[in-house]
Amino acid sequence: MHQIVESVVIALRSIWANKLRSFMTLAGNIVAVTSIVTVVSLIQGVNAAVSSAILTDVGADAFTIQRVPPRATLTADEEERTRHNPTITLAEAAAVRAFSPAVSSVAAQAQRRGTIAYRDQVLENIQIQGVTRDYGDFATFTAERGRLMTPSEVDRNRPVTLLGRDVADQLFGDVNPIDKVVRIQGVHFRVVGVSERKGGVFGASMDGFAVIPLGAHVKLFGARQNLSLMVRPASPDRLPAAMDDATVALRVARRLKPSEPDNFGMYASDTLLGLYQQATTGIFAVLVGVVALSLVVGGIVIMNIMLMVVSERTREIGLRKAVGARRRDILWQVLTESITLSVCGGLAGIGLGFLVAQGIAMATPLPARIEPWSVVLGLGITAAVGLGFGAFPASRAARLDPIEALRRE
Repeated sequence: MHQIVESVVIALRSIWANKLRSFMTLAGNIVAVTSIVTVVSLIQGVNAAVSSAILTDVGADAFTIQRVPPRATLTADEEERTRHNPTITLAEAAAVRAFSPAVSSVAAQAQRRGTIAYRDQVLENIQIQGVTRDYGDFATFTAERGRLMTPSEVDRNRPVTLLGRDVADQLFGDVNPIDKVVRIQGVHFRVVGVSERKGGVFGASMDGFAVIPLGAHVKLFGARQNLSLMVRPASPDRLPAAMDDATVALRVARRLKPSEPDNFGMYASDTLLGLYQQATTGIFAVLVGVVALSLVVGGIVIMNIMLMVVSERTREIGLRKAVGARRRDILWQVLTESITLSVCGGLAGIGLGFLVAQGIAMATPLPARIEPWSVVLGLGITAAVGLGFGAFPASRAARLDPIEALRRE
């Protein structure tokens, strides 16, 4: 241990004695590690944001039934066939609820874009969601202020609404919106609650919505609604069974023959997360790999500098060998200096990478997420580069003949 510490101290002294040369040597490593840390931080931030958005939209313990499956899962022929799928109906929602004991709640939902106004403040292109009585059983619907619409209010199509946080803030500012009356598509609705903030993805807010009873939604936008069903199993471990039972219930309700494919789509949050990861894993791997190529350039620079260092210190190495230093002592000294040089560049690159990632996150919609393992990754990569590209200069120094080395001026 003492020998390692002494070798590191010698290496640091050598780096400090040649500041400009060391900085120029480290520049490649600093740029490479900065790029890697920045890219990894942004990738982790994007992954976390997308995963959170999917779980918020679908729910971790629920699944969704809609007219067509997620388009990413379809071939061109399947996508053409699904265009003729019938819409989901309230009768089918009742059939799913009645068929399976594994299902605890089924809520129908319709979505359209419309306007919301309060006094002279008008918001356009707001997502208006119509829901049935079981909507409150799903974690995607919350009330930070006020309350949720009651099942009785939903069944009786009362003119009440739950506003998204952004809608409430833009319409009311610092004024308490509870029990205020807003106009949705020109019709008066009383605000009973404001949802918890859900955040946004890539700059797109997920809080620009209003929830109203489905019957009121039909009156505003017409009876030809493209419904989707949110289904919650009796317990999370019964999710696969509930999805199987819901499939059977819908096939029976639609009188599909055994040879006919499903004419509806069904997915859980795991499905969407899997599709996202499948689509992006390869892209992210290639991106990190391309950025990591710059480390090779940095490693070559380190190897060249270490070869020059060995050449400059030939007499010193010869003297050390003459007084009893073994080949492995010389090898370890040069390797330690190479690794220390590389790791110093890695530390600088890690700090700079975090600053760049945070700067990008503040200036753009891209989120950044700093993971502890990325620090370990950066240090590990730079140490490996120092070890790999320092091996040849170290081996060359260890093979020097002490007599020939001492003769060199």
